[in-house]
Amino acid sequence: MASDYYDDLETRSADERATEQATKLARQVAHAKEASPGFAATLADVDAASINSLEALAKLPVVRKSELIQRQAENPPLGGMGAVEPGQLAHIYMSPGPIFEGEGQQDDAWRFARAAHAAGFRAGDIVHNTFSYHLTPAGMMVDSGCKAIGCAVFPGGIGNTEIQVQALGHLRPNRYAGTPSFLKIILEKAVDMNVDTSSLLRGLVGGEALPPSLRGELSEFGCDVLQCYGTADLGLIAYESDAKEGMIIDEGVMLEIVRPGTGDPVPNGEVGEVVVTTFNSAYPLIRFGTGDMSAIMEGASPCGRTNTRIKGWMGRADQTTKVKGMFVHPSQVADVVKRHKEIAKARLVVTGRTGSDTMTLHAEVEGGDGDALYDAVKQSIQTVTKLRGEVRFAALGELANDGVVIEDARNYD
Repeated sequence: MASDYYDDLETRSADERATEQATKLARQVAHAKEASPGFAATLADVDAASINSLEALAKLPVVRKSELIQRQAENPPLGGMGAVEPGQLAHIYMSPGPIFEGEGQQDDAWRFARAAHAAGFRAGDIVHNTFSYHLTPAGMMVDSGCKAIGCAVFPGGIGNTEIQVQALGHLRPNRYAGTPSFLKIILEKAVDMNVDTSSLLRGLVGGEALPPSLRGELSEFGCDVLQCYGTADLGLIAYESDAKEGMIIDEGVMLEIVRPGTGDPVPNGEVGEVVVTTFNSAYPLIRFGTGDMSAIMEGASPCGRTNTRIKGWMGRADQTTKVKGMFVHPSQVADVVKRHKEIAKARLVVTGRTGSDTMTLHAEVEGGDGDALYDAVKQSIQTVTKLRGEVRFAALGELANDGVVIEDARNYD
């Protein structure tokens, strides 16, 4: 049924999606170059028309949160990354960092209606929204998505558990939005307060992990929940459907999985950092590194939506660590790997006690693991990191597929 999907974009063919996104991507890169001072400098030598695929997109630099923080500190409020004047935005938010985010004037600017619709939200529903409305955009992200669908929203925000329960009992909402842990707190408090919560049937949750045990507990209260994944900078990135098999990438973004500390895409199925490009005209983030880890899933969702799926949140990508008083970054490990074509994949393991650290590069090799390669890799480690390190060769596929590039295995007792 057509009502099962938010729009026809969700069920278009892969070829249709690739063709339409190629045109939009090239147009967005051109727009960013023209309207955003920050991207005008970053993309100065880029032919926008040639950036018309994920493969072409991968040639552009990754923009990271640390870079945004620095740019915004030097050039308030948005570091020159916006494509409209700050006064033309609908809202400007502030997240920890501090980092500031701009929201354009368009309806459902963060595109959360798609996730809410997949979670069963429909016109006429009453939504109890406990995402924060204070400083950060989470509350308004969901609020604007629900408005686009035609729902009425109770802006509960965070905290004030007893008041939230009172509102729930009085308004009898049938939908919830917020973190799953706070939903559990509210439902348990309602039992203590003898408040009927049977009206609350479906929920859209995010902002933290949703283990199967917690999903099951919420279901026992009568509330079936689906996850959404987004960030304050980008809005919605991916969402669950009733199939509950991975998270479907939003139609308003292009997503890549790259090796942490680099901009290099990894093979499908391998864990890496989530890098996202949006088609947001007011705040056109191109190749924004979220710092989150995930992996591409093969195949399409059984629900009928055809876009690519990811496995959901799988940890953080920033694995920088300090060894003998010096910082070692994932990008340096990637640099070592690139110097030796025989290395397919590597993981730097730091052991010992603080002050007597030992670095060992575990490297999957293809085409030889002799003394000459061993010596060359050791020399590369010292050249790149300015620290001595050991080398251990491994067979292809032996290292864990968890996205870890630097493992801190030291004893801190």
